[in-house]
Amino acid sequence: MKPATFAAPRRRFEAVPAEPLETAGLSAFGQDMLAALAASPRSIAPKYFYDAPGSALFDRICELPEYYPTRTEVGILQAQAVHIAEAIGPNAEIVEFGAGSLLKIRLLLDAMDRPSRYLPIDISGEHLAQAAARLQQDYAGLEVLPVVADYTQDLILPRAAPHAGRRVGFFPGSTIGNFTPPQALHFLRMAARVLRGGALLLGADLFKDPALLHAAYNDAQGVTAAFNLNLLARANRELGADFVLSQFAHSAFYNAPLRRIEMHLVSLREQQVTVCGRRFSFSEGESLHTENSHKFTVDSLRALATEAGFTPGRVWTDPNQLFSLHWLQAPS
Repeated sequence: MKPATFAAPRRRFEAVPAEPLETAGLSAFGQDMLAALAASPRSIAPKYFYDAPGSALFDRICELPEYYPTRTEVGILQAQAVHIAEAIGPNAEIVEFGAGSLLKIRLLLDAMDRPSRYLPIDISGEHLAQAAARLQQDYAGLEVLPVVADYTQDLILPRAAPHAGRRVGFFPGSTIGNFTPPQALHFLRMAARVLRGGALLLGADLFKDPALLHAAYNDAQGVTAAFNLNLLARANRELGADFVLSQFAHSAFYNAPLRRIEMHLVSLREQQVTVCGRRFSFSEGESLHTENSHKFTVDSLRALATEAGFTPGRVWTDPNQLFSLHWLQAPS
């Protein structure tokens, strides 16, 4: 469908919190950062990249010439939107996990038959509310209900809209690859539950030449490095930390046995840092592991979805077999 042109009342977007991010006076970010720094080896979930500055940096990453996933997935959506919309059906309610800037969903909304409601879910409330407000201006006839939530945890979504068609999830960007295999299975099982009777459209990056993968995560402009280092800057802003960013280096490499890109922040010297009033020591060369990006084959992704309870359907790929979109039918 094309964006509606009739007038609608202006709405001020304030994203609805789905679950609290503060416990016992310390944010989830603070708790997880302290746990990460106290562990050996040190590792923290990549969801904490996405505060407002981090989300803006990721938008820049998606435009980089080296970063093929976004433009390749967008190309698949542009080429197959009509067929995907036919699979979704009329009056559908779309739930997007990790919605970000809400750019890809527009390609689906333009092709869909009278979508009833759109629920973008993201952990970065400020960024999400701004993106949702822009989307609502362009799709005035569509109910847009942004939800601030950590979709890696169990979700309870609002009831389906009255007279809505089925509920279809949208999880693009191969974010599924950021999870460990057990976490990916947990997420898909949760998605199968909240999408019961509907389906999930899932983007997954495919295995390819490691040189192409290395370039995508080590861009010449250094935007990915800034994105990675923003995690420490966020800790300084929100947790009273005293990380000196110039004393840490971005490191991204392909781990061939595990078929994943790993991102780390490597200490360039022996040093101490303070976070939430606690002191931690880094030795020279010690790292904080900040992200994994697992790569899939079509068959391995379908097997994972089947284990989670989905019934795999059509798969759409680009001509070079760099990326894939999977139609996964949720249990009834």
